[in-house]
Amino acid sequence: MARKVLVVDDEKLIVKGIRFSLEQDDMEVDCAYDGEEAVQKAKENQYDIILLDLMLPKLDGMQVCQQIREFSDVPIIMLTAKGEDMDKILGLEYGADDYITKPFNILEVKARIKAIMRRTQGKASGEQKDKLVEVGDLVMDCDARRVSIKGREINLTAKEFDVLELLVLNPNKVYSRENLLNLVWGYEYPGDVRTVDVHIRRLREKIEENPSDPKYVHTKWGVGYYFSH
Repeated sequence: MARKVLVVDDEKLIVKGIRFSLEQDDMEVDCAYDGEEAVQKAKENQYDIILLDLMLPKLDGMQVCQQIREFSDVPIIMLTAKGEDMDKILGLEYGADDYITKPFNILEVKARIKAIMRRTQGKASGEQKDKLVEVGDLVMDCDARRVSIKGREINLTAKEFDVLELLVLNPNKVYSRENLLNLVWGYEYPGDVRTVDVHIRRLREKIEENPSDPKYVHTKWGVGYYFSH
């Protein structure tokens, strides 16, 4: 089954290079050269992954990411020419799963794509897990990858779901930020532990009635995070 990738960048040579390289690995590649076209294609097609440049005409990468997140949890890797940490963290803030700084090595891009696909494939092939977990008002369906609270579905990104699932399936076990980074993002992930903090904060904003006094996802100061109710 060919993997389908959407590459979004206004630099045609970069798109051409990525496309050629991914097609060598038997991936099906669509291209978009501005933000509006990217959102349109993401609506019309089912992609396994999206490579999304930060600086785009019409809508920038952040806006595209936000809009796609309203209807899809497809994994998104941001391509950013800026090296500042804040930009990278912000990319994740808007629902991206990963980021790569330009200029990049195409082999690194392929490695990241494969790492993310391996994880999403592992989920899809139904690893043995409890299918439905109910804790207080929170209901988590591991197969359908859905979470609801008091019957209202919560829209989580792929990574937010992965973090919550790991914590929920191992209640009261404290995970350090490094541990979460390795388990959820993978050992080859080059980001730092602030990525975890950003995701925990976003998760709390979505599932907690009062994020500053969480009921589900707790912090053990100086150690890490854990789930309990």
